[in-house]
Amino acid sequence: MGEPVEPVKVSRRIEASAADIFRVLSDPTKHLAIDGSGMLRGAETASPITRKGDVFVMNMYFSALGEYQMDNHVVEFEADRRIGWEPVAGKGHPEIGGRVGHRWSYWLTPDGPDATVVTEIYDCSSAPIEFRRGMNNGEQWRKDMEATLQRLDEAARGS
Repeated sequence: MGEPVEPVKVSRRIEASAADIFRVLSDPTKHLAIDGSGMLRGAETASPITRKGDVFVMNMYFSALGEYQMDNHVVEFEADRRIGWEPVAGKGHPEIGGRVGHRWSYWLTPDGPDATVVTEIYDCSSAPIEFRRGMNNGEQWRKDMEATLQRLDEAARGS
């Protein structure tokens, strides 16, 4: 693996219940509305995530790859508290079936009766060192994560 790397974490207090926020995060069709990266193009999977082991497919775009899909394997699931997935290259991706060992997660901590601290976590510590270095150990996603939490704030309060 090489040198150790800490996950990138970004937190935001949102004036909404953990249940309302979790409803947004567990619905792949709402991910386009909260995406701060600009890479999502929409959900191929319309059904909500209900448990660890679920897989949901997202349509993506990246200039170096064009349009492709990511098959997201749910590896963390605790209703109204945390949800996380590991992306696997899907249809249209040149490395279809490839799983590099990175994970996106959201942890929800109630903060009063109608507020929640949401922490988005990008963890690439299990990815090959070349992959990690190519994205500055995940630091390249920090601004996108901040934008995602801002959009999640708006979506959760509107749900």
